[in-house]
Amino acid sequence: MNVSIIDPLQGDFPEIIEEYLEYGVMKCIAFNRRGTLLAAGCSDGSCIIWDFETRGIAKELRDKDSVSPVTCVCWSKYGHHVLVSAADKSLTLWEVVSGEKVTRVTLQQASLQTRLHPGSRIPSVCLACPLSSAPVLVNLNTGSTTVLPVSVSDTENGVDLPSRNKFSDGSLPYTPTSACFNKSGDLIYVGNSKGEILIVDYNNNQVRGIVPISGGAVIKNIVFSRNGQYLLTNSNDRTIRVFENHLSQKDGPMALDELSRTMDGLHGIEKVKTIGSKCLVLSREFQDSINKIHWKTTCFSGDGEWVVGASGSKGEHKIYIWDRAGHLVKILEGPKEALMDLAWHPVNPVMVSVSFSGLVYIWAKDYTENWSAFAPDFKELEENEEYIEKEDEFDLVPDTAKVKESNVNEDEEVDIVTVENDSPFSDSDISQEELCFLPAVPCPDVPELQDKYGASSSKLVDSNHSGSPLSDEAGQNGQASHPASSPIEVIGNSTAEDTGLTECSKRKRRPSEKAMGLQAEKVRKPTKKIKSSGKVSKTKNKASEGQDTSNGEFDDDVTDVYF
Repeated sequence: MNVSIIDPLQGDFPEIIEEYLEYGVMKCIAFNRRGTLLAAGCSDGSCIIWDFETRGIAKELRDKDSVSPVTCVCWSKYGHHVLVSAADKSLTLWEVVSGEKVTRVTLQQASLQTRLHPGSRIPSVCLACPLSSAPVLVNLNTGSTTVLPVSVSDTENGVDLPSRNKFSDGSLPYTPTSACFNKSGDLIYVGNSKGEILIVDYNNNQVRGIVPISGGAVIKNIVFSRNGQYLLTNSNDRTIRVFENHLSQKDGPMALDELSRTMDGLHGIEKVKTIGSKCLVLSREFQDSINKIHWKTTCFSGDGEWVVGASGSKGEHKIYIWDRAGHLVKILEGPKEALMDLAWHPVNPVMVSVSFSGLVYIWAKDYTENWSAFAPDFKELEENEEYIEKEDEFDLVPDTAKVKESNVNEDEEVDIVTVENDSPFSDSDISQEELCFLPAVPCPDVPELQDKYGASSSKLVDSNHSGSPLSDEAGQNGQASHPASSPIEVIGNSTAEDTGLTECSKRKRRPSEKAMGLQAEKVRKPTKKIKSSGKVSKTKNKASEGQDTSNGEFDDDVTDVYF
Protein backbone atom coordinates (compact mmCIF):
# COMPACT_ATOMS: atom_id res chain seq x y z
CA MET A 1 0.00 0.00 0.00
CA ASN A 2 1.34 3.44 -0.94
CA VAL A 3 1.15 5.22 2.40
CA SER A 4 2.21 8.55 0.92
CA ILE A 5 -1.07 8.99 -0.97
CA ILE A 6 -3.34 8.11 1.94
CA ASP A 7 -5.26 10.96 3.49
CA PRO A 8 -3.80 11.36 7.02
CA LEU A 9 -7.12 12.64 8.35
CA GLN A 10 -8.78 9.29 7.73
CA GLY A 11 -8.90 6.73 10.55
CA ASP A 12 -6.66 3.73 10.12
CA PHE A 13 -9.37 1.10 10.57
CA PRO A 14 -11.36 -1.16 8.20
CA GLU A 15 -14.55 0.10 6.63
CA ILE A 16 -15.87 -2.31 3.99
CA ILE A 17 -15.95 -6.03 3.24
CA GLU A 18 -13.21 -6.62 0.69
CA GLU A 19 -13.88 -10.32 0.07
CA TYR A 20 -14.71 -13.54 1.88
CA LEU A 21 -13.18 -16.98 2.36
CA GLU A 22 -15.24 -20.13 2.01
CA TYR A 23 -14.30 -23.66 3.02
CA GLY A 24 -16.70 -25.90 4.90
CA VAL A 25 -18.18 -24.32 8.04
CA MET A 26 -15.50 -22.32 9.84
CA LYS A 27 -16.09 -21.47 13.51
CA CYS A 28 -13.00 -19.71 14.90
CA ILE A 29 -9.93 -17.95 13.53
CA ALA A 30 -6.48 -16.76 14.61
CA PHE A 31 -3.59 -14.91 12.90
CA ASN A 32 0.05 -15.78 13.32
CA ARG A 33 2.35 -13.07 14.67
CA ARG A 34 3.15 -11.60 11.26
CA GLY A 35 -0.38 -11.84 9.90
CA THR A 36 0.73 -13.84 6.85
CA LEU A 37 -1.15 -17.01 7.81
CA LEU A 38 -4.69 -17.41 9.11
CA ALA A 39 -5.80 -20.54 10.98
CA ALA A 40 -9.51 -21.42 10.90
CA GLY A 41 -11.17 -24.19 12.88
CA CYS A 42 -14.08 -25.97 11.18
CA SER A 43 -17.17 -27.79 12.38
CA ASP A 44 -15.85 -31.14 11.10
CA GLY A 45 -12.79 -31.01 13.38
CA SER A 46 -10.29 -29.90 10.73
CA CYS A 47 -8.06 -26.82 10.85
CA ILE A 48 -7.44 -24.87 7.63
CA ILE A 49 -4.30 -22.74 7.22
CA TRP A 50 -4.94 -19.88 4.78
CA ASP A 51 -2.19 -17.94 3.06
CA PHE A 52 -3.52 -14.47 3.80
CA GLU A 53 -1.44 -12.83 1.09
CA THR A 54 -2.82 -14.96 -1.74
CA ARG A 55 -6.15 -15.86 -0.05
CA GLY A 56 -5.50 -19.52 -0.84
CA ILE A 57 -5.42 -22.66 1.29
CA ALA A 58 -1.85 -23.47 2.27
CA LYS A 59 -2.43 -26.50 4.51
CA GLU A 60 -5.25 -28.65 5.86
CA LEU A 61 -4.78 -30.25 9.29
CA ARG A 62 -7.20 -33.10 9.87
CA ASP A 63 -7.23 -35.64 12.69
CA LYS A 64 -9.12 -38.86 12.01
CA ASP A 65 -9.63 -39.34 15.75
CA SER A 66 -11.43 -36.01 16.15
CA VAL A 67 -14.45 -35.00 14.08
CA SER A 68 -16.06 -32.68 16.65
CA PRO A 69 -16.36 -28.93 16.01
CA VAL A 70 -13.28 -26.86 16.78
CA THR A 71 -13.77 -24.37 19.62
CA CYS A 72 -10.46 -22.46 19.48
CA VAL A 73 -7.19 -22.27 17.52
CA CYS A 74 -3.94 -20.78 18.78
CA TRP A 75 -0.51 -20.18 17.18
CA SER A 76 2.85 -20.66 18.83
CA LYS A 77 5.07 -17.61 19.12
CA TYR A 78 7.14 -18.33 16.02
CA GLY A 79 4.34 -19.89 13.99
CA HIS A 80 5.70 -23.44 13.68
CA HIS A 81 2.87 -25.02 15.69
CA VAL A 82 -0.90 -24.66 16.02
CA LEU A 83 -2.96 -25.79 19.00
CA VAL A 84 -6.53 -26.88 18.23
CA SER A 85 -9.18 -27.46 20.90
CA ALA A 86 -12.36 -29.33 19.99
CA ALA A 87 -15.74 -30.02 21.53
CA ASP A 88 -14.74 -33.63 22.26
CA LYS A 89 -12.48 -32.31 25.12
CA SER A 90 -9.31 -32.82 23.09
CA LEU A 91 -6.27 -30.58 22.62
CA THR A 92 -4.21 -31.34 19.51
CA LEU A 93 -0.82 -29.80 18.74
CA TRP A 94 0.13 -29.70 15.04
CA GLU A 95 3.42 -29.06 13.28
CA VAL A 96 2.40 -26.64 10.53
CA VAL A 97 5.01 -27.23 7.82
CA SER A 98 4.84 -31.02 7.80
CA GLY A 99 1.15 -31.18 8.76
CA GLU A 100 1.90 -33.90 11.32
CA LYS A 101 0.19 -34.30 14.68
CA VAL A 102 2.69 -33.75 17.50
CA THR A 103 0.54 -34.71 20.47
CA ARG A 104 -3.06 -35.08 21.58
CA VAL A 105 -4.36 -34.58 25.12
CA THR A 106 -7.90 -35.25 26.37
CA LEU A 107 -9.26 -33.15 29.25
CA GLN A 108 -12.24 -33.70 31.50
CA GLN A 109 -14.14 -30.81 29.92
CA ALA A 110 -14.16 -29.06 26.55
CA SER A 111 -12.10 -25.88 26.38
CA LEU A 112 -13.63 -22.68 25.06
CA GLN A 113 -10.30 -20.82 24.94
CA THR A 114 -6.72 -22.06 24.70
CA ARG A 115 -3.42 -20.18 24.63
CA LEU A 116 0.11 -21.49 24.23
CA HIS A 117 2.81 -20.18 26.54
CA PRO A 118 4.41 -17.19 24.75
CA GLY A 119 7.86 -17.64 26.26
CA SER A 120 8.69 -21.15 25.05
CA ARG A 121 10.23 -21.80 21.66
CA ILE A 122 8.90 -25.35 21.51
CA PRO A 123 5.32 -25.41 22.85
CA SER A 124 5.04 -27.64 25.90
CA VAL A 125 2.54 -25.79 28.13
CA CYS A 126 -0.84 -24.32 27.27
CA LEU A 127 -3.57 -22.51 29.19
CA ALA A 128 -7.06 -24.01 28.77
CA CYS A 129 -10.31 -22.38 29.91
CA PRO A 130 -13.14 -24.94 30.25
CA LEU A 131 -16.78 -23.97 30.26
CA SER A 132 -17.75 -24.70 33.87
CA SER A 133 -14.52 -25.22 35.79
CA ALA A 134 -11.33 -23.42 36.69
CA PRO A 135 -8.74 -22.73 34.00
CA VAL A 136 -5.88 -25.20 33.92
CA LEU A 137 -2.27 -25.31 32.82
CA VAL A 138 -1.77 -28.37 30.61
CA ASN A 139 1.58 -30.04 30.05
CA LEU A 140 1.33 -31.18 26.43
CA ASN A 141 4.22 -33.64 26.82
CA THR A 142 2.90 -35.56 29.83
CA GLY A 143 -0.80 -34.64 29.78
CA SER A 144 -0.77 -33.51 33.44
CA THR A 145 -2.89 -30.53 34.46
CA THR A 146 -2.59 -27.85 37.13
CA VAL A 147 -5.70 -25.99 38.28
CA LEU A 148 -5.28 -22.25 38.63
CA PRO A 149 -6.62 -20.49 41.74
CA VAL A 150 -10.20 -19.34 41.50
CA SER A 151 -10.03 -16.74 44.25
CA VAL A 152 -8.13 -16.00 47.42
CA SER A 153 -10.90 -17.49 49.60
CA ASP A 154 -10.27 -20.94 48.09
CA THR A 155 -6.87 -21.26 49.73
CA GLU A 156 -5.65 -21.77 53.25
CA ASN A 157 -3.17 -18.91 53.42
CA GLY A 158 -5.03 -16.73 51.00
CA VAL A 159 -2.53 -17.00 48.15
CA ASP A 160 -1.87 -20.73 47.65
CA LEU A 161 -3.13 -22.94 44.88
CA PRO A 162 -5.49 -25.92 45.28
CA SER A 163 -4.01 -29.39 44.87
CA ARG A 164 -2.78 -30.38 41.41
CA ASN A 165 -4.68 -32.48 38.89
CA LYS A 166 -8.05 -31.83 40.52
CA PHE A 167 -10.88 -30.01 38.80
CA SER A 168 -13.67 -28.01 40.33
CA ASP A 169 -16.67 -30.13 41.36
CA GLY A 170 -19.12 -27.26 40.92
CA SER A 171 -19.39 -26.44 44.62
CA LEU A 172 -16.91 -23.57 44.50
CA PRO A 173 -18.53 -20.13 44.71
CA TYR A 174 -16.36 -18.62 41.97
CA THR A 175 -16.18 -20.05 38.48
CA PRO A 176 -13.61 -18.25 36.30
CA THR A 177 -14.52 -17.70 32.72
CA SER A 178 -11.31 -16.56 31.07
CA ALA A 179 -7.54 -16.38 31.53
CA CYS A 180 -4.53 -15.26 29.53
CA PHE A 181 -0.76 -14.90 29.76
CA ASN A 182 0.97 -11.56 29.83
CA LYS A 183 3.41 -10.77 27.03
CA SER A 184 6.39 -12.57 28.56
CA GLY A 185 4.35 -15.44 30.01
CA ASP A 186 5.55 -15.15 33.63
CA LEU A 187 2.13 -13.98 34.90
CA ILE A 188 -1.39 -15.25 34.30
CA TYR A 189 -4.45 -12.99 34.53
CA VAL A 190 -7.59 -14.90 35.57
CA GLY A 191 -11.15 -13.62 35.67
CA ASN A 192 -13.90 -15.06 37.85
CA SER A 193 -17.67 -14.86 38.20
CA LYS A 194 -17.43 -12.28 40.98
CA GLY A 195 -15.92 -9.71 38.66
CA GLU A 196 -12.33 -9.95 39.89
CA ILE A 197 -9.06 -10.16 37.99
CA LEU A 198 -6.50 -12.38 39.70
CA ILE A 199 -2.80 -11.93 38.96
CA VAL A 200 -1.22 -15.37 39.32
CA ASP A 201 2.50 -16.13 39.35
CA TYR A 202 3.23 -18.72 36.64
CA ASN A 203 6.22 -20.23 38.47
CA ASN A 204 4.72 -20.86 41.93
CA ASN A 205 0.98 -20.53 41.10
CA GLN A 206 0.29 -17.99 43.81
CA VAL A 207 -2.16 -15.09 43.65
CA ARG A 208 -0.03 -11.95 43.73
CA GLY A 209 -2.76 -9.37 43.17
CA ILE A 210 -6.52 -8.89 42.88
CA VAL A 211 -8.27 -6.19 40.84
CA PRO A 212 -12.00 -5.88 41.65
CA ILE A 213 -14.28 -4.56 38.92
CA SER A 214 -17.26 -2.36 39.66
CA GLY A 215 -20.56 -4.19 39.33
CA GLY A 216 -19.09 -7.62 40.04
CA ALA A 217 -20.25 -9.07 36.71
CA VAL A 218 -18.86 -12.32 35.26
CA ILE A 219 -15.74 -11.74 33.17
CA LYS A 220 -16.12 -13.59 29.88
CA ASN A 221 -12.94 -12.62 28.10
CA ILE A 222 -9.52 -11.16 28.90
CA VAL A 223 -7.19 -9.94 26.13
CA PHE A 224 -3.83 -8.15 26.19
CA SER A 225 -2.76 -5.72 23.50
CA ARG A 226 0.24 -6.77 21.40
CA ASN A 227 2.58 -4.39 23.22
CA GLY A 228 1.33 -5.61 26.60
CA GLN A 229 0.49 -2.12 27.87
CA TYR A 230 -3.30 -2.52 27.93
CA LEU A 231 -5.67 -5.20 29.18
CA LEU A 232 -9.23 -5.57 27.89
CA THR A 233 -12.10 -7.35 29.65
CA ASN A 234 -15.58 -8.27 28.43
CA SER A 235 -18.14 -8.75 31.19
CA ASN A 236 -21.70 -9.94 31.47
CA ASP A 237 -22.87 -6.42 32.35
CA ARG A 238 -22.40 -5.63 28.63
CA THR A 239 -19.47 -3.34 29.33
CA ILE A 240 -15.99 -3.47 27.80
CA ARG A 241 -13.24 -2.18 30.08
CA VAL A 242 -9.66 -1.23 29.26
CA PHE A 243 -6.97 -1.22 31.96
CA GLU A 244 -3.49 0.23 31.83
CA ASN A 245 -0.79 -2.25 32.81
CA HIS A 246 1.77 -0.55 35.05
CA LEU A 247 3.95 -3.62 35.51
CA SER A 248 7.14 -3.98 33.52
CA GLN A 249 6.96 -6.17 30.43
CA LYS A 250 9.77 -8.39 31.68
CA ASP A 251 10.36 -9.86 35.14
CA GLY A 252 6.80 -9.27 36.32
CA PRO A 253 7.17 -11.42 39.49
CA MET A 254 10.28 -9.45 40.50
CA ALA A 255 8.37 -6.18 40.11
CA LEU A 256 5.58 -7.61 42.26
CA ASP A 257 8.10 -8.58 44.95
CA GLU A 258 9.45 -5.03 45.05
CA LEU A 259 5.92 -3.66 45.22
CA SER A 260 5.05 -6.08 48.04
CA ARG A 261 8.05 -4.99 50.11
CA THR A 262 6.77 -1.42 50.10
CA MET A 263 3.52 -2.58 51.77
CA ASP A 264 4.79 -4.35 54.85
CA GLY A 265 2.08 -2.73 56.95
CA LEU A 266 -0.70 -4.55 55.06
CA HIS A 267 -1.52 -8.25 55.26
CA GLY A 268 -3.82 -10.83 53.70
CA ILE A 269 -6.45 -9.90 51.17
CA GLU A 270 -6.07 -6.16 51.73
CA LYS A 271 -2.43 -6.33 50.71
CA VAL A 272 -3.20 -8.42 47.63
CA LYS A 273 -5.93 -6.00 46.52
CA THR A 274 -3.67 -3.00 47.06
CA ILE A 275 -0.96 -4.58 44.94
CA GLY A 276 -3.53 -5.32 42.25
CA SER A 277 -4.73 -1.72 42.20
CA LYS A 278 -1.14 -0.60 41.59
CA CYS A 279 -0.70 -3.05 38.70
CA LEU A 280 -3.90 -2.43 36.73
CA VAL A 281 -5.64 0.94 36.53
CA LEU A 282 -9.00 1.34 34.84
CA SER A 283 -8.63 3.58 31.80
CA ARG A 284 -11.98 3.55 29.97
CA GLU A 285 -15.34 1.78 29.75
CA PHE A 286 -17.14 1.11 26.47
CA GLN A 287 -20.77 0.18 25.97
CA ASP A 288 -23.81 0.88 23.83
CA SER A 289 -25.90 2.83 26.32
CA ILE A 290 -28.92 2.95 23.98
CA ASN A 291 -29.27 -0.61 22.69
CA LYS A 292 -27.43 -2.33 25.58
CA ILE A 293 -25.73 -4.73 23.20
CA HIS A 294 -24.35 -8.01 24.47
CA TRP A 295 -20.77 -8.40 23.18
CA LYS A 296 -19.87 -11.72 21.58
CA THR A 297 -16.12 -11.10 21.42
CA THR A 298 -13.70 -8.20 21.81
CA CYS A 299 -10.14 -7.41 20.76
CA PHE A 300 -7.55 -4.68 20.24
CA SER A 301 -6.23 -3.47 16.92
CA GLY A 302 -2.71 -4.48 15.96
CA ASP A 303 -1.18 -1.28 17.32
CA GLY A 304 -3.54 -1.09 20.31
CA GLU A 305 -5.06 2.23 19.20
CA TRP A 306 -8.56 0.86 18.56
CA VAL A 307 -10.92 -1.18 20.72
CA VAL A 308 -13.28 -3.53 18.88
CA GLY A 309 -16.51 -5.14 20.06
CA ALA A 310 -18.60 -7.60 18.07
CA SER A 311 -22.33 -7.67 18.63
CA GLY A 312 -23.73 -10.89 20.07
CA SER A 313 -27.28 -10.33 18.86
CA LYS A 314 -28.81 -12.98 16.64
CA GLY A 315 -29.25 -11.98 13.02
CA GLU A 316 -26.75 -9.10 13.34
CA HIS A 317 -23.21 -8.85 12.08
CA LYS A 318 -22.23 -5.52 13.63
CA ILE A 319 -18.75 -4.48 14.70
CA TYR A 320 -18.17 -1.40 16.87
CA ILE A 321 -14.83 0.42 16.80
CA TRP A 322 -13.75 2.95 19.45
CA ASP A 323 -10.54 4.83 20.02
CA ARG A 324 -8.89 4.45 23.40
CA ALA A 325 -10.29 7.82 24.47
CA GLY A 326 -13.78 6.29 24.40
CA HIS A 327 -15.16 7.84 21.20
CA LEU A 328 -17.18 5.61 18.87
CA VAL A 329 -15.63 6.11 15.45
CA LYS A 330 -17.26 3.44 13.28
CA ILE A 331 -20.02 0.83 13.20
CA LEU A 332 -19.53 -1.84 10.56
CA GLU A 333 -22.58 -3.74 9.38
CA GLY A 334 -22.15 -7.09 7.66
CA PRO A 335 -24.60 -9.74 6.42
CA LYS A 336 -27.83 -10.51 8.25
CA GLU A 337 -26.44 -13.39 10.31
CA ALA A 338 -24.82 -13.78 13.70
CA LEU A 339 -21.10 -13.20 14.25
CA MET A 340 -19.09 -16.06 15.76
CA ASP A 341 -15.49 -14.84 16.03
CA LEU A 342 -13.35 -11.81 15.26
CA ALA A 343 -9.63 -11.11 14.75
CA TRP A 344 -7.65 -8.00 13.83
CA HIS A 345 -4.62 -8.27 11.56
CA PRO A 346 -1.38 -7.83 13.59
CA VAL A 347 0.11 -5.24 11.21
CA ASN A 348 -2.40 -3.88 8.69
CA PRO A 349 -5.77 -2.17 9.22
CA VAL A 350 -7.57 -5.36 8.24
CA MET A 351 -10.12 -7.31 10.25
CA VAL A 352 -11.54 -10.80 9.82
CA SER A 353 -14.91 -11.98 11.12
CA VAL A 354 -16.66 -15.37 11.06
CA SER A 355 -20.37 -15.59 10.35
CA PHE A 356 -22.85 -18.16 11.62
CA SER A 357 -22.93 -19.84 8.20
CA GLY A 358 -19.18 -20.49 8.35
CA LEU A 359 -17.94 -17.80 5.95
CA VAL A 360 -14.93 -15.66 6.84
CA TYR A 361 -15.34 -12.01 5.85
CA ILE A 362 -12.29 -9.80 5.31
CA TRP A 363 -12.81 -6.15 6.24
CA ALA A 364 -10.41 -3.61 4.75
CA LYS A 365 -10.06 0.13 4.56
CA ASP A 366 -11.72 2.06 1.76
CA TYR A 367 -8.77 4.25 0.83
CA THR A 368 -9.20 7.72 -0.64
CA GLU A 369 -6.17 8.77 -2.63
CA ASN A 370 -4.63 12.15 -1.89
CA TRP A 371 -3.37 13.30 -5.29
CA SER A 372 -1.51 16.27 -3.87
CA ALA A 373 1.02 13.79 -2.50
CA PHE A 374 2.34 13.18 -6.01
CA ALA A 375 3.45 16.81 -6.42
CA PRO A 376 4.22 19.17 -3.53
CA ASP A 377 2.99 22.19 -5.50
CA PHE A 378 -0.31 20.58 -6.47
CA LYS A 379 -3.47 22.20 -5.15
CA GLU A 380 -7.12 21.68 -5.93
CA LEU A 381 -9.00 24.63 -7.44
CA GLU A 382 -12.64 25.37 -6.85
CA GLU A 383 -12.78 27.52 -10.00
CA ASN A 384 -10.57 28.30 -12.98
CA GLU A 385 -7.67 30.67 -12.44
CA GLU A 386 -5.40 32.45 -14.90
CA TYR A 387 -2.01 30.81 -14.97
CA ILE A 388 1.14 32.83 -15.61
CA GLU A 389 3.90 30.82 -17.20
CA LYS A 390 7.35 31.03 -15.67
CA GLU A 391 10.26 32.04 -17.83
CA ASP A 392 12.22 28.81 -17.44
CA GLU A 393 9.27 26.49 -16.91
CA PHE A 394 9.74 24.52 -20.12
CA ASP A 395 13.53 24.66 -20.30
CA LEU A 396 15.34 21.37 -20.47
CA VAL A 397 17.45 22.36 -17.46
CA PRO A 398 15.70 25.06 -15.42
CA ASP A 399 17.83 27.65 -13.67
CA THR A 400 16.53 26.53 -10.29
CA ALA A 401 17.80 23.00 -10.93
CA LYS A 402 21.26 24.29 -11.84
CA VAL A 403 21.63 26.02 -8.52
CA LYS A 404 20.63 23.01 -6.44
CA GLU A 405 23.43 20.70 -5.38
CA SER A 406 23.06 17.16 -4.15
CA ASN A 407 23.91 16.56 -0.49
CA VAL A 408 24.17 12.79 -0.95
CA ASN A 409 27.60 11.32 -0.48
CA GLU A 410 27.97 9.10 -3.52
CA ASP A 411 31.13 7.45 -2.16
CA GLU A 412 29.41 6.21 1.00
CA GLU A 413 28.81 2.48 1.12
CA VAL A 414 25.22 1.28 1.47
CA ASP A 415 24.63 -1.27 4.22
CA ILE A 416 22.40 -4.04 2.91
CA VAL A 417 23.32 -6.64 5.54
CA THR A 418 22.17 -5.14 8.84
CA VAL A 419 18.54 -5.94 9.69
CA GLU A 420 16.67 -3.18 11.47
CA ASN A 421 14.46 -4.04 14.42
CA ASP A 422 10.74 -3.93 13.67
CA SER A 423 8.99 -2.36 16.66
CA PRO A 424 5.91 -4.62 16.64
CA PHE A 425 8.20 -7.66 16.67
CA SER A 426 11.01 -6.31 18.84
CA ASP A 427 10.68 -9.30 21.18
CA SER A 428 11.53 -11.76 18.41
CA ASP A 429 14.59 -13.93 18.88
CA ILE A 430 16.87 -13.53 15.87
CA SER A 431 18.30 -17.02 16.43
CA GLN A 432 14.81 -18.52 16.07
CA GLU A 433 13.57 -18.79 12.52
CA GLU A 434 9.99 -17.58 12.32
CA LEU A 435 7.51 -19.23 9.95
CA CYS A 436 5.86 -16.58 7.80
CA PHE A 437 4.83 -18.53 4.70
CA LEU A 438 4.25 -22.15 3.83
CA PRO A 439 6.05 -23.62 0.82
CA ALA A 440 3.84 -24.26 -2.18
CA VAL A 441 3.38 -27.96 -2.89
CA PRO A 442 2.11 -28.76 -6.41
CA CYS A 443 -0.85 -31.11 -6.53
CA PRO A 444 0.00 -34.41 -8.26
CA ASP A 445 -2.00 -35.43 -11.31
CA VAL A 446 -4.69 -38.03 -10.81
CA PRO A 447 -3.62 -41.33 -12.46
CA GLU A 448 -7.14 -41.99 -13.74
CA LEU A 449 -7.16 -38.70 -15.62
CA GLN A 450 -3.71 -39.40 -17.02
CA ASP A 451 -4.85 -42.79 -18.34
CA LYS A 452 -8.00 -41.25 -19.78
CA TYR A 453 -6.21 -38.44 -21.57
CA GLY A 454 -3.38 -40.75 -22.61
CA ALA A 455 -5.80 -43.17 -24.25
CA SER A 456 -7.68 -40.40 -26.03
CA SER A 457 -4.45 -38.87 -27.31
CA SER A 458 -3.24 -42.25 -28.59
CA LYS A 459 -6.53 -42.73 -30.43
CA LEU A 460 -6.11 -39.28 -31.96
CA VAL A 461 -2.63 -40.14 -33.16
CA ASP A 462 -3.82 -43.38 -34.73
CA SER A 463 -6.69 -41.65 -36.49
CA ASN A 464 -4.34 -39.00 -37.84
CA HIS A 465 -2.04 -41.60 -39.52
CA SER A 466 1.01 -40.17 -37.84
CA GLY A 467 3.25 -42.45 -39.92
CA SER A 468 2.34 -40.76 -43.23
CA PRO A 469 4.88 -38.42 -44.81
CA LEU A 470 2.44 -35.51 -44.64
CA SER A 471 1.90 -35.92 -40.92
CA ASP A 472 5.62 -36.18 -40.31
CA GLU A 473 6.24 -33.05 -42.30
CA ALA A 474 3.48 -31.15 -40.54
CA GLY A 475 4.92 -32.15 -37.18
CA GLN A 476 8.37 -30.96 -38.21
CA ASN A 477 6.96 -27.61 -39.31
CA GLY A 478 5.20 -27.15 -35.96
CA GLN A 479 1.71 -27.46 -37.47
CA ALA A 480 -1.23 -29.46 -36.19
CA SER A 481 -1.67 -32.60 -38.26
CA HIS A 482 -5.17 -33.14 -39.67
CA PRO A 483 -6.59 -36.54 -40.69
CA ALA A 484 -5.14 -37.72 -44.00
CA SER A 485 -8.56 -38.22 -45.55
CA SER A 486 -9.47 -34.57 -45.11
CA PRO A 487 -9.04 -32.41 -48.21
CA ILE A 488 -8.29 -29.38 -46.05
CA GLU A 489 -4.93 -30.93 -45.28
CA VAL A 490 -3.86 -30.77 -48.92
CA ILE A 491 -4.87 -27.17 -49.42
CA GLY A 492 -3.79 -25.89 -46.01
CA ASN A 493 -0.32 -27.38 -46.24
CA SER A 494 0.17 -26.42 -49.85
CA THR A 495 -0.45 -22.74 -49.17
CA ALA A 496 1.47 -22.68 -45.93
CA GLU A 497 5.04 -23.44 -47.02
CA ASP A 498 6.94 -24.28 -50.19
CA THR A 499 8.37 -27.46 -48.72
CA GLY A 500 4.96 -28.90 -48.08
CA LEU A 501 3.65 -28.10 -51.55
CA THR A 502 5.48 -30.87 -53.40
CA GLU A 503 4.22 -33.49 -51.03
CA CYS A 504 0.68 -32.15 -51.25
CA SER A 505 0.71 -32.16 -55.01
CA LYS A 506 1.76 -35.80 -54.98
CA ARG A 507 -1.01 -36.80 -52.59
CA LYS A 508 -4.03 -35.58 -54.59
CA ARG A 509 -6.92 -37.99 -54.28
CA ARG A 510 -9.62 -39.08 -56.66
CA PRO A 511 -12.58 -36.65 -56.47
CA SER A 512 -15.97 -37.88 -55.31
CA GLU A 513 -19.13 -37.79 -57.43
CA LYS A 514 -20.23 -34.54 -55.84
CA ALA A 515 -16.86 -32.99 -56.50
CA MET A 516 -17.00 -34.16 -60.13
CA GLY A 517 -20.43 -32.53 -60.49
CA LEU A 518 -19.06 -29.29 -59.11
CA GLN A 519 -16.16 -29.68 -61.54
CA ALA A 520 -18.50 -29.82 -64.52
CA GLU A 521 -20.25 -26.63 -63.39
CA LYS A 522 -16.94 -24.94 -62.97
CA VAL A 523 -15.88 -25.82 -66.51
CA ARG A 524 -18.99 -24.16 -67.88
CA LYS A 525 -18.48 -21.01 -65.81
CA PRO A 526 -15.33 -18.87 -65.73
CA THR A 527 -13.19 -19.92 -62.82
CA LYS A 528 -12.67 -17.28 -60.14
CA LYS A 529 -9.05 -17.35 -59.17
CA ILE A 530 -8.04 -16.94 -55.54
CA LYS A 531 -5.38 -14.35 -54.92
CA SER A 532 -2.33 -15.59 -53.10
CA SER A 533 1.20 -14.47 -52.44
CA GLY A 534 3.52 -14.35 -55.43
CA LYS A 535 5.88 -16.92 -54.05
CA VAL A 536 3.19 -19.50 -53.50
CA SER A 537 1.57 -18.78 -56.91
CA LYS A 538 4.84 -19.32 -58.74
CA THR A 539 5.40 -22.55 -56.88
CA LYS A 540 1.86 -23.70 -57.72
CA ASN A 541 2.43 -22.98 -61.39
CA LYS A 542 5.65 -24.99 -61.40
CA ALA A 543 4.08 -27.85 -59.49
CA SER A 544 1.01 -27.95 -61.72
CA GLU A 545 2.98 -28.19 -64.98
CA GLY A 546 2.27 -31.43 -66.89
CA GLN A 547 -1.13 -31.87 -65.25
CA ASP A 548 -4.53 -31.53 -66.89
CA THR A 549 -6.77 -28.53 -66.33
CA SER A 550 -9.39 -30.54 -64.45
CA ASN A 551 -6.98 -31.19 -61.59
CA GLY A 552 -6.29 -27.48 -61.22
CA GLU A 553 -10.00 -26.77 -61.19
CA PHE A 554 -10.51 -29.48 -58.60
CA ASP A 555 -8.12 -27.66 -56.29
CA ASP A 556 -10.09 -24.44 -56.68
CA ASP A 557 -13.35 -26.31 -56.12
CA VAL A 558 -12.13 -27.85 -52.92
CA THR A 559 -10.92 -24.46 -51.78
CA ASP A 560 -14.34 -22.93 -52.44
CA VAL A 561 -16.17 -25.76 -50.69
CA TYR A 562 -14.09 -25.96 -47.50
CA PHE A 563 -13.15 -22.33 -47.12
